[in-house]
Amino acid sequence: MRRNDARRGYDDACGTAHALELIGERWALLVLRELLLGPRRFSELRADLPGVSANVLTQRLSELEVRGLVRRRRLPPPASVQVYEATEWGLETATLIRELGRWAARSPAHDPTLPLSGVSIMLSFTAMLNPERARGLAAAVAFRFGEVTYLAEVEGGKIHVRRGEPGEGEAMIIAPPTDIAGVVYGGAPLDLLKIEGDRRLAKRFLSLFTLPPKADVPPGETSAG
Repeated sequence: MRRNDARRGYDDACGTAHALELIGERWALLVLRELLLGPRRFSELRADLPGVSANVLTQRLSELEVRGLVRRRRLPPPASVQVYEATEWGLETATLIRELGRWAARSPAHDPTLPLSGVSIMLSFTAMLNPERARGLAAAVAFRFGEVTYLAEVEGGKIHVRRGEPGEGEAMIIAPPTDIAGVVYGGAPLDLLKIEGDRRLAKRFLSLFTLPPKADVPPGETSAG
């Protein structure tokens, strides 16, 4: 940690303690999550993290930049806008975020009906893929959230998600992330989603994901607080 990022630490040499010093502050890990699938404008981050104030978001981005996890750059014309992106080291948190999300989904207090960003639902696919269900399937399905498109590619029982380009994918799903989560993880009807292209493929793709079993927590100990 650089000297101009002075704050209270844990005085503990364990790597876990230092990880919390790097990304353990409120919103820091979620800001990194939103940058895992490509650069974002400040306004996009605000929209997909509705609970954070502009001041706190600015502070977290600045801290993550000082720590070497995030950088700023200006997109070339015609965009010519400033964006934030994860550094190579920052991108290494993808595994951590995926496994942490899968672990936390076992909590009986987890509420899947809360707001969800496009990046969140795409990353959830990487955490919740059932390799047995995906066996023998090779497919690419696009997802469009507003002006942004993501692509999920399944092959060999594995999945890869990334930013997509117009025209990619054998099927495209257009719906709010919360509706997609409702269909995939909550048993909501498929008709909730707008599907273009190969509807049968899209339906199979959406069936590839399963939530882990809930943890066996003693009664009275399942509150989120």
